[in-house]
Amino acid sequence: MRTSNNKQKEETMKTEYAGIDYGHGQTNCDKATGIRYGVIPQHDVLQAWADSSEPFYGEPHCPKCGNEAVDCDTLKSGDELEEWERAKGECEEHACVNCEYVFGNESAYGDEPISHVIDDGEYKAECGEDGDIFVVKSPYYTRAQFCSPCAPGAAYLRNDCDDGVKAYCFGHDWFDGGKAPYPVHSVETDELIQSAS
Repeated sequence: MRTSNNKQKEETMKTEYAGIDYGHGQTNCDKATGIRYGVIPQHDVLQAWADSSEPFYGEPHCPKCGNEAVDCDTLKSGDELEEWERAKGECEEHACVNCEYVFGNESAYGDEPISHVIDDGEYKAECGEDGDIFVVKSPYYTRAQFCSPCAPGAAYLRNDCDDGVKAYCFGHDWFDGGKAPYPVHSVETDELIQSAS
């Protein structure tokens, strides 16, 4: 009997308890709107994510010293730049002021992406190696529990909660069957969006 009560208490907390804001309103939220970033496992929207996301290799860095590279177009042309060392067989796209070295994209980025991203004007989201997608901009929100201290201030979209915080989320069309596992609201109008199915 005691086990049953504990289990019921845990289920109640998942749906009625908003959790703790470990970010104190300062992290993982859109400062302009106050809407929190939503976190969802990649496999919940895997096909839509695979179809829409692009690899992100980070910012260009010098292959010699690791410092951030600058775009060659931003450097002054002249005798000084002409004397800099060039990477053999590469386009002249980036340069390192520290090493006085000019190189191309093939040297500026790693072989593997550091994450996958979407930034299409409607959604902005990123998924790293851990497999969780952070939705940082969307035309939709839901109410969900705060995440654990691992993502302070963000909300875990799998735990929708009537008393939870507003968090950016994916719309119904991102899910197999055309229905999100949480209520979807319009950021613009606060209207509840019904699924097409």
